[in-house]
Amino acid sequence: MTAIIYNFDRLGEDSSVDETERLFSALGRYTIAELLELLYVGEEQGFFELTRGLFGLSDESRFILQQFLATAPLQKITATIDPDGRCILAPATCERESPSEGIVR
Repeated sequence: MTAIIYNFDRLGEDSSVDETERLFSALGRYTIAELLELLYVGEEQGFFELTRGLFGLSDESRFILQQFLATAPLQKITATIDPDGRCILAPATCERESPSEGIVR
C-alpha cells in the first residue's frame, strides 16, 4: 500500500479542490460504520501520536506487533516500561469477565 501525504508535483492545483476530492474518494472506499469508527477513535487523546509511532516502526516490528494484537483479541493487554526503557506488552493475567458484567443496565 502506498500513501501519498503530499504530492509535490501538484503545487499549482487549488488545494481545497484536491482535499475535497480526497475526502469524497474516502467516502467511496469505506463504509459509514468504518468512517464513524475512524472519527470516534481519531478523537481519542494521543491517537495521532500513537499512529505516528506505529508508522515509525520498521515493517518487521509493525508486523510482529500486529500479530501479537491479533492473536489475543479477547484478552486485556498490559504495557509496561522496564528499567532499560523498553516497552513490554503482555496478555494480562486476569480472569475473564462474565458476559453479564459487561451489560449496561
